[in-house]
Amino acid sequence: MEHFRTSTDLAAAVERLIALEARFRPILDAHGLPALRQAPASLEGLLAIVTEQFLSLSAGAAIWARVLAHVGEVNAPRILSCTQEQLLALGLSRAKAKCFHAAAQACASGGLDFGADSKSLRRQLLAIWGIGPWTADVFLLTARGHADAWPAGDLALQVAAQDFLKLSERPDARQMDALAEPWRPFRAAAARLLWSHYRALNGMAQAPSQE
Repeated sequence: MEHFRTSTDLAAAVERLIALEARFRPILDAHGLPALRQAPASLEGLLAIVTEQFLSLSAGAAIWARVLAHVGEVNAPRILSCTQEQLLALGLSRAKAKCFHAAAQACASGGLDFGADSKSLRRQLLAIWGIGPWTADVFLLTARGHADAWPAGDLALQVAAQDFLKLSERPDARQMDALAEPWRPFRAAAARLLWSHYRALNGMAQAPSQE
C-alpha cells in the first residue's frame, strides 16, 4: 500500500502497522481511528500548509481565511498578482509571503508538478525557497496520502513519541527517523496515531473527520 485515500485504506494501514509495533494498539483502542483529514493536492493545499506552519490551528485558519477572501481561487497567477506587502497585510510573515511567490512561480514555470511520483514531488518541493522537509512531508501525507510520509521534524510528533516510547528526552528529527525505521512502509499511519496521542496528552478533542 503506497497511498491511502479513504478511512478504509487508513484502517488497513493501521492494522498492518500494529502488526509491526503492537504498542500502537492502546492508542487506537483509546481514541479510535484517526481522522483522515486531507488537503488538496494542489498549490492551494501547499500554501495552506505553509500558512499554518509555526502557528496555532486557530491563528493559521484565520490567516488562511483572509488569504482566500483576498485572492479567491488559489492559483499561480492570482498569488503572483499579490504584492508581498499585500500578503503581509493578510497576516503572513515576510518569509511566508516570499515562499508563496516562490511556490507560485514554480507552478507557473513548470517546476512543480503535483502529479509527479512522491519521490520526485518531494525533490521539487524542497527546491522551492522556504519549503523544508516538514512542509514537504506534511504535504505528501495530507495531500497525496502517501502511506510512508513521516514529518520527523514535527514538534507534536516528537512530544507524542517521547511519551509513547517512554523516552527521557524529546527526540529530534534525526532520532525520529531512526525510531520510525521499523514502522516502514506505514509511517504515515504512525504519524496520525501519534497526533491523536498528542491531542489526548494536551486535553484536546480529537480532530473531526472530513469524509
